[in-house]
Amino acid sequence: MTAINRRRALSGSAAVAVGVPILAACGNGSASTGSTGADGSGSSPSGSGGAAGETLATAADVPVGGCFVVSGAKVVVTQPSAGDFKAFTAVCTHQGCLVETSSEGDIPCPCHGSKFSLDDGSPISGPASAPLAAVDITVDGDTITRA
Repeated sequence: MTAINRRRALSGSAAVAVGVPILAACGNGSASTGSTGADGSGSSPSGSGGAAGETLATAADVPVGGCFVVSGAKVVVTQPSAGDFKAFTAVCTHQGCLVETSSEGDIPCPCHGSKFSLDDGSPISGPASAPLAAVDITVDGDTITRA
């Protein structure tokens, strides 16, 4: 009976030794992505999160029916229909990964499969349940800047 308990104890220890690093990899251990604004400052991403006038993209960068991620600014610019540009924080609300550029009709997160609306940043599918925060932008000709 002692040998069985020892085996169970050893197998349980092995599961913990393997499982803890795997769970840690899925957690939001990075302070630079979890609760920061679009500029990484910790402020709100809607409007005041970055430098006003900061150039984010050109109209040609953003596909119609898709999105373009500005990694350095942590902003995703969308074009739900021709000439209609919107922007959101590029930090997924599930666990802080950056979303990806896409022309597939949504804003995809590569980490756990969440997808967000091009129109309002609301979650369409996946584990994310909160929307991406809006970022104020200005479109002047072909240049898209932070408002």
